[in-house]
Amino acid sequence: MNENLIGILILTLYFSPVFYQLVIVLKEYKTGNKKPFKKFKKFLKVSFLILIPVLLVFAIISHTNYLNYESPITYDRIDEITFENFRGVEFFKKSLYGNKRFAYVVTTIDSDIDGNEVTVQSYFHPSRSFVYNTHSNSIDLLSHELYHFKITELYTRKAKERLSKLETNDSGIIEETIDKIWVEERNYQRKYDYDTFHSYVYGEQKKYERVIDSLLNLLSEFEKPKIIIDGKN
Repeated sequence: MNENLIGILILTLYFSPVFYQLVIVLKEYKTGNKKPFKKFKKFLKVSFLILIPVLLVFAIISHTNYLNYESPITYDRIDEITFENFRGVEFFKKSLYGNKRFAYVVTTIDSDIDGNEVTVQSYFHPSRSFVYNTHSNSIDLLSHELYHFKITELYTRKAKERLSKLETNDSGIIEETIDKIWVEERNYQRKYDYDTFHSYVYGEQKKYERVIDSLLNLLSEFEKPKIIIDGKN
């Protein structure tokens, strides 16, 4: 069933007592009795007061599963990651292009500026990443998702490479450089998924793996999180 229809159905069921009370109010209102209308307003207010925190909790858990939380993982631990680390919750979406066996990974590029010392690091977020089955043994699916993490690490290293060439440690310019890299990384992530059709095009998947691994090796000197900008280049 379509996820929007499920949402509408849930809200309809939740508000069904409200609809029932509304019918009663309209009938009484026609006879000149306005007392049920006051009770209805109070009933409606209570219904929304209950619904709002429920929706808030629902939204929070959908974004980050704090009920089964695991701290973000740095790239140097990528070989430790299995689908058991994918702890995110997907309430509605149960398939990807008709395939129920799907996963997605959430990664970020985080930075911290301290004068001429800049730390740029890639992270995998377990409690925001989802897999249909945490005990899945699909090596191809896991490999595809982990290469998303490798792409994030690749652009993290590219950021440090560009920062190393700056002739200033102005925080505004540093942030602008990192922001541009982040945009490039997001675009490349989308291209990777499009070209590989989320890992289903085997040849493209393997081509990307070779290219990404090669580029990571070329930028191995920027593997460490911290970089010093001396402004002498």
